[in-house]
Amino acid sequence: MKRLLLTFLLFPQLAAAAYEVNGVALGGKEADALKAFPSARCKPLEWKTDAADRRCDDAQISLGGTLGKITVFLKAGVIQAMDLRFDIKDVGQIKQTLRSRWGEPQAEATETFTAKDKKDRSVFKMRWEKGADQAVFTAQMDKKRATLEISRGNFLVEIYKVK
Repeated sequence: MKRLLLTFLLFPQLAAAAYEVNGVALGGKEADALKAFPSARCKPLEWKTDAADRRCDDAQISLGGTLGKITVFLKAGVIQAMDLRFDIKDVGQIKQTLRSRWGEPQAEATETFTAKDKKDRSVFKMRWEKGADQAVFTAQMDKKRATLEISRGNFLVEIYKVK
């Protein structure tokens, strides 16, 4: 026990196992989200899925001085995922903020896709993982907004599997 406590004191970043934004972390409660994001509108999820049963939508957020919107997904009152959306012009600032908070990502890449009869699409991605938790920042450079998805387990696969 002493060794574990000493580890957390010497390496505080290990103590923060879950990803968090503005004090709200995976595994937190709906009340935490409402306190941090008072403009959120919480309601039952419109479809049945094992991934979540409630969502708190369209709350305003400031992340590293960049304004955006956040949706928090909950299951049995516990935060399972967060979906943040930002203006594409703020990609550089968001990348810098995420690196300063979570360190260098496990993966980072820009891919270019060519579709028939369409112009090339450039997609930038950064990914962090801590155990079963993950965060993925994605920016389709020809779109209006970038997305940061923070989730636990297989949430991103399960959320749209309708029961």
